[in-house]
Amino acid sequence: MKFNYLLIIFLFLSTFGFAQNFDIGGTVKEKGSGLPIPGVNVQIKNSTKGTATDFDGKFSLKGIPSGSTLVFTYIGYKNFEYKVSASNSSISVEMQEDAKSLDEVVVIGYGSQKKKEITGAVSIVDSKTLEALKPVRIEQALQGTISGVNVTSQSGSPGAALDIRIRGIATNGDAKPLTIIDGYIGELGLLNPNDVETITVLKDAQAAIYGSAAANGVILVTTKMGKKNSKGKISFNTYTGFQETSRSLPTLNATEYALLLNESYANSGKAIPFPNVSGIGKGTKWQDEILGKGVPIISHDLTFSGGSDKITYSVSGSHLDQEGIVGGPKSGFLRNTARVSLGADVTDRLKLKTNVIYSYFNRKTLPENGNASVLLNAVNSPSTLSPYDADGNFTLFPGGSLGNEMINPLAQIANSYNDYNFKQISGNFGLDYKVTPSFVLSSTIGFKMANSESKSFAKILDYGSGKVFNTTRSSVSQDAINDNNYSFDIYGTYTKTIAENHKFVGVVGNTIFKEYGNGLFATGYDVPNNSWDFADIALANGAPAVGTVPVRSYVYDDRRLSYFGRIQYDYKGKYLLSGMIRRDASTRFGPGNKVGYFPSVTAGWVVSDEGFFGEPGIVNFLKFRGSYGIVGNDAIPANSYISQLGGEATYVFDGALINGRAGGQIPNPNLKWEEAKKFDVGLDMNLFNNKINIVADYFIDTRADLLIPGIPVSGILGGQAPGASNPTINAGTVRNEGLEFSVNYSNKFSDDFKMSVGYNVTVLKNKVTEIIGADFIEGGTFGIGQLAPSRMQVGHAIGYFYGLKTNGIFQNQAEVNAAPDQSALGAIAAPGDIRYVDVNGDKKITADDRTDIGDPIPAATMGFNVQLNYKALDFSMYTFASVGNNMVRNYESISPDANRLNYVLDRWTGEGSSNTTPRVTTVATANKLFSDYFVEDASYIRIQNIQLGYTLNSDVSEKAGISKVRLYVGVNNLYTFTKYKGFDPGASNGAPIGGGIDYGFYPTPRTYLLGLNINF
Repeated sequence: MKFNYLLIIFLFLSTFGFAQNFDIGGTVKEKGSGLPIPGVNVQIKNSTKGTATDFDGKFSLKGIPSGSTLVFTYIGYKNFEYKVSASNSSISVEMQEDAKSLDEVVVIGYGSQKKKEITGAVSIVDSKTLEALKPVRIEQALQGTISGVNVTSQSGSPGAALDIRIRGIATNGDAKPLTIIDGYIGELGLLNPNDVETITVLKDAQAAIYGSAAANGVILVTTKMGKKNSKGKISFNTYTGFQETSRSLPTLNATEYALLLNESYANSGKAIPFPNVSGIGKGTKWQDEILGKGVPIISHDLTFSGGSDKITYSVSGSHLDQEGIVGGPKSGFLRNTARVSLGADVTDRLKLKTNVIYSYFNRKTLPENGNASVLLNAVNSPSTLSPYDADGNFTLFPGGSLGNEMINPLAQIANSYNDYNFKQISGNFGLDYKVTPSFVLSSTIGFKMANSESKSFAKILDYGSGKVFNTTRSSVSQDAINDNNYSFDIYGTYTKTIAENHKFVGVVGNTIFKEYGNGLFATGYDVPNNSWDFADIALANGAPAVGTVPVRSYVYDDRRLSYFGRIQYDYKGKYLLSGMIRRDASTRFGPGNKVGYFPSVTAGWVVSDEGFFGEPGIVNFLKFRGSYGIVGNDAIPANSYISQLGGEATYVFDGALINGRAGGQIPNPNLKWEEAKKFDVGLDMNLFNNKINIVADYFIDTRADLLIPGIPVSGILGGQAPGASNPTINAGTVRNEGLEFSVNYSNKFSDDFKMSVGYNVTVLKNKVTEIIGADFIEGGTFGIGQLAPSRMQVGHAIGYFYGLKTNGIFQNQAEVNAAPDQSALGAIAAPGDIRYVDVNGDKKITADDRTDIGDPIPAATMGFNVQLNYKALDFSMYTFASVGNNMVRNYESISPDANRLNYVLDRWTGEGSSNTTPRVTTVATANKLFSDYFVEDASYIRIQNIQLGYTLNSDVSEKAGISKVRLYVGVNNLYTFTKYKGFDPGASNGAPIGGGIDYGFYPTPRTYLLGLNINF
């Protein structure tokens, strides 16, 4: 009997226990439209167990304890909680749209704000955009996706640096923006793009919270972290593809070249070099010889992420391997990264976080962007020459009229040996301690330790008689560089609401930053066996040439001590005001000028929250905002305010000549901070149920007290002695004025079809308003031995092109006789030559007639982007356009026997034949002097990326334990529409004075990709 009672109790308890755990399922829909929402995260509160809705908005969970709470979360919708009960195993959930554009939290520096409350000019690129673009380097994702930012490539070679300019170029020095990664100073190019959650760009005075380093704008990067109460997730992303050149230049084939050369020699009264042109054919296409097809690129990355109630984690690794379209592995790039991100709620008051990134890359390079470049040789090599001789060796190019610089580009690739290895570990450790519910104390230690090694080898070579690249003695050069920095931030945030409507947020803090490092460079001679395999200084034991010092080094140590404060106020969320100030002290300036103060103020008015605005109709949200502030810049070499022993000198001691050192750069103890005065007014507006978002800004950025090196000064000390130089002084002002406008449209037309379209444009005008101590500053090079083609000068855009202005082609001798005398240019003009304009009106053409003939800064840049989703298919396209930028064509050889681009077929051959392209001749003319004949409109429209993806039905993938499987195909750099004759109208060497001169830029490759995304 007792046994029976126990059995009954057991069965009762068992039945009760099973009754508390049951299965539940249902559908999640959008409130109002009733459309299902796929991808909603369904999580059991305070548990790691959860799932996601499928394409029909359906979900199911098994073994749910009664009384549990399900939390439904999805970007753009308000969180929804549902308490589970045994009486309802099938539920229907309606989620309300949350106007994400207003409630999205945006990182603004030492804090964050809802986007609705932002009073500065801020733009954001999210992870979805990065996923669609698939950039090799993350900087590429900023081009065309947000207004006010222009990204140019210095080269299309793998791993080449990119230049980012925010709201134009305002300084003659370092114009790159400050990059902050999870709170510490970092470098964009070292990141794996799939590790990035958001990129926030601060473009106006709101950047003043970062003070001395923020004059060129600030880029804030937030990397991906695990989410609380989410089960462990594995994401694997991979793509493979092949590359080819996006463009080759139309040069003359062998027959065209021979005929043109015959005409050139005949016009000079010389015997023609090709008496019989029959049978010559098309000859060698040198660009086809060096530009590869089907060049491989491959990328993998793997991420583990998740979290519990107290811990979040994200661990990832990536691998990228890219060969170059010129030279294959001789210009390859390999990058590996590893990242660990952890967060822990130690107590209710104390939170810890850390993010550590390890980056490694190896890069091999070829000579480019100059007279010695592989591409320059390929473009200018005569098509009548063969790559190899009868014995299978590389053909030796003749000298003389072909030039002593031009060599066989295939031989140049084979004999180039350059290797660069870079390793860096960086990151931060931080904590937040809630002293009171209103006051949080935060502290972060950021660090970077980087080491790089490079090696180059010059073997004994003979490229032909008289070639300047012939080498009679082998050598190996090895460099080792060590760069480090650390920062310590501590700041407190106080939040207080008074009388319900008055909200205050105050931040006050301190930053210590130190950057230090050293470099060692050495060259060894006589490498054993004349071979790369033995290229090491330890083996190269030959003595250097007399007077040569084969070793040099440097060491640096820069520090900044900063204090900052910010107070934000809003009344009822309608009237917004923010003021901030930062005090920076930098070791780059001398006593009396070390400290700079950088204040700013921003304000906003949410008009749509006013009572008079009425109920939201067409306009759902409207905010006006404005800002003004001063931001500093100390981006100059260390110790520029003093003179160091950098010069060379010979002294007499005891009747003997002794080599020693002398003063180098002339000192300037008055050197002080460069200041950027930033003004901005703008509006944010949402229309038609928040489907349309408009952002517009008008800005003026005035950079004063520019830090300009090399300004001549008077006095006893000179700047022309060996090793000496003129000082760096505060000597200029540049003004950028512009308008930004962006509009985005997003709509879900049905449960099957969704579309997003975005357009942005930036109109910019750049002008130099002051230079102290000089009429102008020169930069850049053109041709060989010519005057500098670029200038910084009052009244013009910084880096504008300064040369002769043309007025067509002389058609006959009468026109030559009637025109101003051009003989001062070095040659007497003849019919068929370029006619230059007498700018100063003195009846003769000289160097004094040079004038403004264009500039490399675009008048406007814009982007147009579209994303479509139809059922399981997704499509995206990103485009970018640049209008009004000029570029100098400087990749054509001046040698008489060099090949030419086919535009020369429309040359002048007699009166009336051409008024644009001069005659061909080997006699001396002024036709190759720098003029607007070589300055072209480099406006372009580029289809940057097209991608088509397909996501496998979750009912199928989940059977294999996979939550998401997506396949995609894509093309990067699909096509560029332009009239520019060169390889890349969007390239630049990055120099503020001398940029936009095309020395034969390595073309950006077109890349075809096949990729796979898998989530477990």
